[in-house]
Amino acid sequence: MASPRTVTIVALSFALGLFFVFMGTIKLTPRLSKDAYSEMKRAYKSYAKALPGLKKIGISSVLLRKIIGSLEVGCGVVLTLVPGRPKDVANFLLLLVMLAVLFFHQLVGDPLKRYAHALVFGILLTCRLLIARQSDDRPEREDTREELQINDQERNKVKQS
Repeated sequence: MASPRTVTIVALSFALGLFFVFMGTIKLTPRLSKDAYSEMKRAYKSYAKALPGLKKIGISSVLLRKIIGSLEVGCGVVLTLVPGRPKDVANFLLLLVMLAVLFFHQLVGDPLKRYAHALVFGILLTCRLLIARQSDDRPEREDTREELQINDQERNKVKQS
């Protein structure tokens, strides 16, 4: 049977992956929701206006929205379907995207209700990454415990002789 950590990592990976595929798709195309797509276009225009440095390096609001949407879709697919270490890389990239989104919302002065989802999903991404990294460290600790138990048994044998 799978360990609780494994179940947690798989569940978080799958749920977060689907969420980011959905949100990234909304940023890229109006096919899922025309209203949400229009809202994304409007929001990214305000982000681009608040950061004039983006315009200087040739990043328009459309390009910014497409970059972030593509990152979300790509990393969401990796979180949902790809096994192993690439999930941690995708998780980290999405965490950086969430930090950027939080920065954008703060920059334009949006109220908390407009960016609460970014906070929640940033926390979930952080939890998933911490749990995944913790499970990597655990086998080394178990080996150390086994070695300590063997050493204790050997000491007991020496004392008994």
